[in-house]
Amino acid sequence: MQDKLNLMIPGPTPVPENVLSSMGKHPIGHRSGEFQKIVQKTTEQLKWLHQTTADVLTITGSGTAAMEAGIVNTLSKGDQVICGENGKFGERWVKVAKAYGLDVKIVKSDWGQPLDPNQFKKLLEDDINKKIKAVIITHSETSTGVINDLKAINQEVKNHEKAITIADCVTSLGACNIPMDEWGIDVIASGSQKGYMIPPGLSFVAMSKRAWDANNQSNLPKFYLDLKQYLKTVNKNSNPFTPAINLYFALEASLTMMQKEGLNNIFTRHSRHQKATQEGIKAMGLNLFTEEGFGSPAITAVKPENIDSEVIRKIMKDDFDILLAGGQDHLKGKIFRIGHLGFVNDRDIISVISALESSLYKIGKLNAPIGKGITKTISVLNNG
Repeated sequence: MQDKLNLMIPGPTPVPENVLSSMGKHPIGHRSGEFQKIVQKTTEQLKWLHQTTADVLTITGSGTAAMEAGIVNTLSKGDQVICGENGKFGERWVKVAKAYGLDVKIVKSDWGQPLDPNQFKKLLEDDINKKIKAVIITHSETSTGVINDLKAINQEVKNHEKAITIADCVTSLGACNIPMDEWGIDVIASGSQKGYMIPPGLSFVAMSKRAWDANNQSNLPKFYLDLKQYLKTVNKNSNPFTPAINLYFALEASLTMMQKEGLNNIFTRHSRHQKATQEGIKAMGLNLFTEEGFGSPAITAVKPENIDSEVIRKIMKDDFDILLAGGQDHLKGKIFRIGHLGFVNDRDIISVISALESSLYKIGKLNAPIGKGITKTISVLNNG
C-alpha cells in the first residue's frame, strides 16, 4: 500500500509526526537570534542525552563524519591505535584510521561475536612505552546486532592513562545507558537517524577534556571537520558553516520528546522491546545470530536455517509493508535484522513478529505451531 511502509530497520528509523511537522517550517537565517536560541537549547539537550558536562558539537553530516572528526581531531600521523573489528562498522574505522596514516593494531572477533575486553587489556598493558594513543571501537555493531562491552574496554583504556577512547555510539546512544562523564569516555560519535528519531543529516561529537588535550597535539589534516571551529562557534550559539536548519527544528522537537519520556524510561522501553523480539524469534523456531547476552537493544539479527533471508525480507515488504534490514557482505542472504530503535512502540513489535510468523508459514518454513512466536512476544510485553 502506498505510503504505508513501516521501517523496522536499524536506521533510518521512524520519525514522529510532530518532528516531521517541525521540519515543514520555512527556514530561518542561521546567523539570526532565533536560530541561536535553538542552538543553545539543543546543545543543552544533547548534554542531557550524553549525560555529560563536556562539549557536544553538531555537524551537518552522517555518523561517519562524526567518527572521522573524532579521529582526525585527536590523533597525528603515525600514531598507534587499537581498532576493534567485529562487523562492518568496526571494519570501516580500521579503513579510516589507515587512510590517515595511523599505525593500526586490530582486535578482531567473528561477526556475531562480541569483542573481548581482555585482548584490549593485554595490548594496553604490554604498551610500557605508552605509544598507543587511542582505542577506536563500535559500541553497538549495527551490521550484526552485537553490543560490545564499552564500559569494560573503556576502563582498560583509562588504566593505560595515556590513550583515549573514541566510541561509535551511533546505534546505542538513546537506546541504552551511556553515562559519558561517569564512565570517563573521551569521544562519543552519534547520528540523527537512529535513536534521535529524526531523518539522516546531522551527527554529533562529544569531546572530553582529555580529548581536547589530545586535540592540541593533533596534526592530521582537517577543515570542515575541524572541531575547534565548531567549539568556537557553539560557545556563541552558532555554527561554523551553514547547517541543516530544518533538521535543527527536528532535533529540538525530538529531544524535547525524549526529555518528556525520561532517560530511564527510554532505556527500559528499548530493553523490553529487545527481549520481546528475541523471545518471539526463538519461540517460532528461528536462531539468533548474536551470542546470547550480547544482543544490542537497538537491533536483533536473525539467522534462519535453510532459508534465504532475502526471500523473507521480500515477503515482509510485499505482503505487510514492513521493511527489515538484510545481511551485509558475506552475510547477505544469511541473516536479516529487525530494528527496534527510536520511535518504536509495542504495536510495532507485535506487528513485525506476527508478520514474520505469517511469512514463514506462507513458505512452509515455520518450525513451530503457528501463533507460538507472537504469543511469547505478547507475554513478554505484558509481563516483562
